[in-house]
Amino acid sequence: MTDQEWAAAAAWLSGEGNTGEEAAHTLISEESDIMKKWNDLKNIDTEPIDVDKAWEKLNRRIEAETPVITLRKPSFMLTFARIAAMVVIVAGLGWMLFEVAAPKTITVASAADQKNVEVMLSDGSLVYLNRNSSLTYPKHFKNRNREVSLEGEAFFDIARDAARPFIIDAGKATVRVLGTSFNVITDNGNDEVEVYVSSGKVMVSSADGSGSETLEPDYVGRISEKEISQERNTNVNYLSWHTNMLVFDGEKLENVFIDLKRTFDIDITAADPAINDYRLTSPFEDQPHDTIIKVICTTFNLHSVKEGGIYRLYPGQMD
Repeated sequence: MTDQEWAAAAAWLSGEGNTGEEAAHTLISEESDIMKKWNDLKNIDTEPIDVDKAWEKLNRRIEAETPVITLRKPSFMLTFARIAAMVVIVAGLGWMLFEVAAPKTITVASAADQKNVEVMLSDGSLVYLNRNSSLTYPKHFKNRNREVSLEGEAFFDIARDAARPFIIDAGKATVRVLGTSFNVITDNGNDEVEVYVSSGKVMVSSADGSGSETLEPDYVGRISEKEISQERNTNVNYLSWHTNMLVFDGEKLENVFIDLKRTFDIDITAADPAINDYRLTSPFEDQPHDTIIKVICTTFNLHSVKEGGIYRLYPGQMD
């Protein structure tokens, strides 16, 4: 109802006007409670009713009881700040979820035809995996120790950190260093863990902590369930799998075959046991398998037959 309709209705209800009947009926139908109070007030005979003052008072009460909501045009900067804050919160929650859900450790494994698989650790240390080997390490070193675990063989070049020793779980043994380069074999074929030190010092311990040895450069340590021993390395080709270099100076073919298998994954056997005692003087540097076999056969007047990936050497040249 408009102000004019309210005034006409009030005048008609109070008997002061005759044009507000329709508006009064509308008011009665929509505001029955107000009309009841109005009629009670109108029927009081003690004093005359001032219609204008009555409606003014009623309007003030209605306005006082009606909640007022003020709508303001949002500030651009305020809106931008709120959006930015939400982006930061969402990004933060996403990072926290990633940190919780992401794997805490990483495992890198090499296949039978892979070697020198390079792994860089978070501290800058480098690890090179030989064939059929695996390294498990944390994404970030957060504790006082830098701990990894190895299965197979790997060459380690460890970044020096005097405050945080580098520790390798090698199964039957534990290898502990500060900063050095060395080779670890978790099983050398004799049920031993074998460690060769290239530079620095390395401490090796049995898994149960019952014994330990400190290895100097060029020494090989061997750790079994019964004892720990060390000796100076006499094999110039000990790291050939990593360097891809082999140098033989009067070495028995029996040992040459072992080194060729370890370095280039070539399987060679002698059909005649006497061939194993032949001595070879020759270098090899990552050459094709057939080339290496040809050099050996030409040197000792032998011939080879390849059977299922294995080169078998026989005396004499083939007819």
